[in-house]
Amino acid sequence: MLFIVNFIDHSDRLHVRKEFMSQHLSWLQQHSKQVLVAGSLRTDPSANPLGACWIVRLDDKQQVEGLLRTDPFWLNGLRSSHEILFWSKAFPDVEIPI
Repeated sequence: MLFIVNFIDHSDRLHVRKEFMSQHLSWLQQHSKQVLVAGSLRTDPSANPLGACWIVRLDDKQQVEGLLRTDPFWLNGLRSSHEILFWSKAFPDVEIPI
């Protein structure tokens, strides 16, 4: 199944993002078969991140929840909240490189 995970970061913890970015990127690389796409969300390209969005492929919502809780950003308190939504692709057989 495909899921969209939307994260909101604590607005006063940009230092956590900066400190743990390399660990977070390594973690994403290690989980690239599950976290297919990941990136920060901003109001403008030069603005500080407000959160992030992932596209995740796993069997169920509980697996997604378990996975995200092992991310260094989660473990070190960057995330304020998150939402996990099932994603129904309009054309499920079409693979799109990003």
